[in-house]
Amino acid sequence: MTRRIAAPTSVVLAALAGLHLAWGAGASFPARDRKELADLIAGTHSVPPPRQCYAVAGLLGTASTLVIDVGPWPRSVRPAGVATVAAVLGLRGLTGLLGRTSALVPWEPSSDFVVRDRRFYGPLCLALAVGAVSSLRA
Repeated sequence: MTRRIAAPTSVVLAALAGLHLAWGAGASFPARDRKELADLIAGTHSVPPPRQCYAVAGLLGTASTLVIDVGPWPRSVRPAGVATVAAVLGLRGLTGLLGRTSALVPWEPSSDFVVRDRRFYGPLCLALAVGAVSSLRA
């Protein structure tokens, strides 16, 4: 049962890491252009700089490997790593659902972003947090 939850959670985290890599490299998917992408993903007028996109990609990639339990670290590190992943995703999800993502970022996200955050991003983060925690159960 654990693998049935860990695998899709890990795949989604890896896919999100891939998106962040693409955005850092200049892609605008799934938007028509970078300005539209900026509002879609951050509620701002410009996409975060590449180094920030790459940093998030690295964190999401690491989270993906922790959840699926493949990585170069000692086995004793995994529970704390997965707990950290779940806590960060849970916090991000909760602030999204409450329309308070502005508490986590140094800008005021657009009202359209806040709506998407409540409907999509927040619930996705919470589902990923649950998937991460569930991956620890044997």
